[in-house]
Amino acid sequence: MPKLLSTLIMVGALLTSPWTLAEKRPMTLDDIARVSQVTSVASSPDGQWVAYTKGVQRTPYKDDDGPDWGELHISDTQGNSRPFVSGSVNVAGIKWSADSQHLYYLAKRYNDKFISLYRIPLGGGESVPVYTHTSDIIGYDINGSGVALLLTTATAPKDQEKLIAKGFQPKVYEEQLKYNQLYRLNLNNEGAKAEQISVEGHLMRIAWNPKGDSIIANVSPTPLVDDTLMKPKVVILGSDGKVQATLNGDGKVGNGHWAPNGNDVAYIGSQDTHDPREGIVKYYKSGKTTELQPGLLAHTQDIEFLPGGDLLALNHIGTGSEVVILNPGKPGKGKKLNTGKRIVRSLSTPKKGRGFAFVADAPNHPREAFWYQGGKVTRLSNSNPWLDDVALGKQESITWKAEDGTEIQGVLVYPLDYKKGQKYPLINFVHGGPEAHISNGWHSRYSEPVHVFAGKGYFSLWPNYRGSTGRGVDFSKEGQHAYADPEFLDIVAGKDYLVDKGMVDPTKVGITGGSYGGFATAWSSTALSEHYQAAVMFVGISNQLSKFGTTDIPNEMHLVHARAWPWDDFQWMLERSPIYHAQKHRTPLLIMHGEADPRVHPAQSLEMYRYLKTLNNAPVRLVLYPGEGHGNRKVGGKYDYSLRLLRWMDHYLTGPGGKPPEQDLKHEERLEKPKPTPLASTREVGDSHESCCGHH
Repeated sequence: MPKLLSTLIMVGALLTSPWTLAEKRPMTLDDIARVSQVTSVASSPDGQWVAYTKGVQRTPYKDDDGPDWGELHISDTQGNSRPFVSGSVNVAGIKWSADSQHLYYLAKRYNDKFISLYRIPLGGGESVPVYTHTSDIIGYDINGSGVALLLTTATAPKDQEKLIAKGFQPKVYEEQLKYNQLYRLNLNNEGAKAEQISVEGHLMRIAWNPKGDSIIANVSPTPLVDDTLMKPKVVILGSDGKVQATLNGDGKVGNGHWAPNGNDVAYIGSQDTHDPREGIVKYYKSGKTTELQPGLLAHTQDIEFLPGGDLLALNHIGTGSEVVILNPGKPGKGKKLNTGKRIVRSLSTPKKGRGFAFVADAPNHPREAFWYQGGKVTRLSNSNPWLDDVALGKQESITWKAEDGTEIQGVLVYPLDYKKGQKYPLINFVHGGPEAHISNGWHSRYSEPVHVFAGKGYFSLWPNYRGSTGRGVDFSKEGQHAYADPEFLDIVAGKDYLVDKGMVDPTKVGITGGSYGGFATAWSSTALSEHYQAAVMFVGISNQLSKFGTTDIPNEMHLVHARAWPWDDFQWMLERSPIYHAQKHRTPLLIMHGEADPRVHPAQSLEMYRYLKTLNNAPVRLVLYPGEGHGNRKVGGKYDYSLRLLRWMDHYLTGPGGKPPEQDLKHEERLEKPKPTPLASTREVGDSHESCCGHH
């Protein structure tokens, strides 16, 4: 049989093959491409309703290329949910009116040139535009009839199109900046234009004081990504835009939240300027800042005030999560609430009542909306009912010992056909950051199709190697000025642990990851090549020296990663670069990268490819995605990536190996014939003039 034909049959079988396991079928890549999930929740002030946004993927080969759609849905607290604005729309930034009768949101709709502010009534009716500017509305907050807006101040030249036609479109690197500035709008004055309030710096987030006399804001010196990460300040601004107080010191910081009394503020801060990730709850009162959970070996992900003044905190601990109630006047552990065996991702509290909304996922479902009240959890959304017919691999948290005795945690997914005593292939999925962590929740997306691999007889392991979050600041700092070793040896130790237990075949082990996980993959296919038989590197690092000179986060790299400038330790950075170990390359490596990546420049992948291709010690392939950045966002790039990842691992771990599989995926054979475009691409509750939440 010709090789190309056999490849096409293999891909086709992957997408359509029948399976019977407890009357369920294995997951396919087409399933992953249609997974929807809740992206945010907003409790109404009266505690009666929960609005949520849902990300809906475009259909490969059918829809035009682009990112996921963002729909608006509303549910009562019993779980009677319905879509409010759905279809080809991108809704974001949802907020309630004070009387809980209207919802505000940001979107670019109809003939909008820029993202605008809209309002839709709870009782039924269509969305109406509230305000449109000459640039995108970046963020906003509402207090009564007043709206605070974040708008960009940069404007295009008057004759920009003519200048471009004549060839005048120079880009002055890092100097043609677009600053977000603060504006104020009075909703009672129809047709009024937003008035600018002068504030020094670049504003990222704003929240209006309950009293309406001041605003808390996150401000950085410039819009440069490095400044927004490493130099943000949480400040209180007066009505004239002047800074009344600066709350945090140096280091990364999250959003500020006003206490119900309108005086105090809580925020998620960091230990110091070298802390890799904000994760410490801090409380600002009368000019003094207090840490509310001293000594907690975790990272707080979100906080929200309860109506009485207590603080709700979402802590991620290891591979799990917990929601606790903190008393700002009594720093300590807090009262833990039972939200079930789920991984909670974000919180939203009302101004009245005792409940709260949250977003959570679990090993058997992606992120959904939930309501907690009186110890009871109610699921408000079910975005993927078809998952009931899909067989998922067993998933559990595991621990193992690194070479130096350090305990490492991870999440393991089993093959569907797992039988004790039998050995299976393994793929390590390495998270980026490294200031991030993997929780024991839902794990199947375009770059990590683990349940597809489970159906094909693979183990999948996510290691939370040292440098990961979720275990306190000290553990997250263990990867600083320690690139690759011992970080990536922690991953090898996890593989060896499963091999020693007789579960994994050591001759069939793959590794993949993006960003810092891509660095791990590049290192593992060169310096640690003897441990892996297949590797897929995504937006990864190959040369620490040139990476520093081409990234948009040089200060973050210095302060929380390398803890040195290149000129301080040139040789160390060179030796901690995968290209330095290129001659050890024996692992077939597939490299994929977005051509518009500002974080890890695509030159990193080009360097890796050229070194390995020239040496020719093992197969290597480079795939670039035009228009994609630090990770693929559009439907075509995501689906193509999934196909190539799966085929590469199959080819080298369970297939014939040798030369790389055919590079042409024959996408044209699956293109759907064009159909007439409907007149309306979105639907609203107002289309049928029905009131909210009357039906499922």
